[in-house]
Amino acid sequence: MLASQWLQRHAEGAKITYAFACGAATAATAYYFFLAVRRHQATEALKRSIPSISHEHKAVPLTEYGGAGKPSYTNAEDVRAAKIAARARKGDYDEELILEQLARNRVFLRDEGLAKLRNAFVVVVGLGGVGSHCVAALLRSGVSKVRIVDFDQVTLSSLNRHALATLADVGTPKVHCVRRRMEQICPWARVDPKNELFTSSSAENLLGCWDYELRDGEERGQEPDFVVDAIDNIETKVHLLHYCTLHNLKVISAMGAGTKSDPTRICVGDISTSIEDPLSKATRRRLKQLGISSGIPVVFSTEKPGPGKAELMPVAEQEVEKGNVGDLGVLPEFRVRILPVLGTMPAMFGYTVANHVICSIADYPVEYRVGDRGRDKMYEAMLSALQGLEERLARTISGNDAIGLKIPVSRDDIAYLVEEVFRGKSVVSGLTTRLVLTRWTRPDSGSKMNKTYENEGQKTSNLRLSDLVLMTKEEAQKHEREILKGATDNADLYDHQVIDHVTRRLQDERAFDRFR
Repeated sequence: MLASQWLQRHAEGAKITYAFACGAATAATAYYFFLAVRRHQATEALKRSIPSISHEHKAVPLTEYGGAGKPSYTNAEDVRAAKIAARARKGDYDEELILEQLARNRVFLRDEGLAKLRNAFVVVVGLGGVGSHCVAALLRSGVSKVRIVDFDQVTLSSLNRHALATLADVGTPKVHCVRRRMEQICPWARVDPKNELFTSSSAENLLGCWDYELRDGEERGQEPDFVVDAIDNIETKVHLLHYCTLHNLKVISAMGAGTKSDPTRICVGDISTSIEDPLSKATRRRLKQLGISSGIPVVFSTEKPGPGKAELMPVAEQEVEKGNVGDLGVLPEFRVRILPVLGTMPAMFGYTVANHVICSIADYPVEYRVGDRGRDKMYEAMLSALQGLEERLARTISGNDAIGLKIPVSRDDIAYLVEEVFRGKSVVSGLTTRLVLTRWTRPDSGSKMNKTYENEGQKTSNLRLSDLVLMTKEEAQKHEREILKGATDNADLYDHQVIDHVTRRLQDERAFDRFR
């Protein structure tokens, strides 16, 4: 009986507790429902208070990256320039004014070259320090159709290297900043801004045909004549270069300007030959996995890192401790570290890229010097071999004592002859390996050594740079045996094509020598 009473009392308590819990749950549900209704009503009221996007309302929709999706104008001058540019693109701009603005390019490239440039369509992907300077140079030089691609906005830190951004542009998309400035400089030019991230899925659209309106109202479609890769992210860069290679689009890629400070080390060459550049190395490795190992021109710097020079800043230790540092990037696969950049170097990279595009489109002859890319030891060896040759000829031809003989040729002279005069190829076979410099003709016995200061202990050779030609070691050995030490004439040993080739190269050297 006691047990039944105890159970009855506890059952009544449980009922009370259950009833209280149900009441509390009901009240909480009602309260949260009330708050949700209020939030919904407040949200709807806020939405109703915001006017719809229209021509009258100046607000613009944001992109998926939080940037403005349409052009914005910061002052009355921007608005005025945009109106002038709109009229100019429809033909309301005097052709004589355009030609006067392009006068220096016109006399340099001639009418034919400038016409090709003005008809060209170039795509520039990436509008940072390199890309912005490249776009500015292209449009100023006469390119009249440029598509610019970048998803990013101008920041305060952009201003140390950006070609066209001002303080008023901070926070605005780079593509609209560039378009506004170029409308003020070249109002007749057509700029197609794409405030988008370049990806493998967007490549076809961003690198594809551009349908634009002609002056008479008709539309014309044009495929890109050249693509500029000014991207500083490896993954995106590889996507672009791979797409261009597969679709036979002419492309040039700018490699890393970060941590570089020596403008004399900037080179243009094939991606397979680029050295001292981590970005180029990583890009080349990934392209090789895709079956591409060469055929892409790149701008890179051969400057080596050293004590006291800028280095890539490490990720903060506290960030590393948090876990995957890849999560710190603005977007997946983007860098998470700040690159030390001297503001002048991206500009020089950008102008070098633009120069290549301009000359290529205009068919202007350009033969790049590809030397001084880690070839110091090779040049020193060639200088030593030339010294040995001169000593042998002094003993053989003149019977002179060659001990202490010096030649008036430096390592820089060797680099100049190899790279600029002979383009790194043998004059006999065109081969590019095992190269040496040798005299082209047999020196007269009376002109082999300079006797003027011999009594003072100075022995020098009467060797001029215009006496030298580039051959392979095997070709030079035969040349020395039969021409320099023998009685064979050059015309008897070589055909007229080799003779003519050497004559042209040596004439070029004599002509260039006065400018050195």
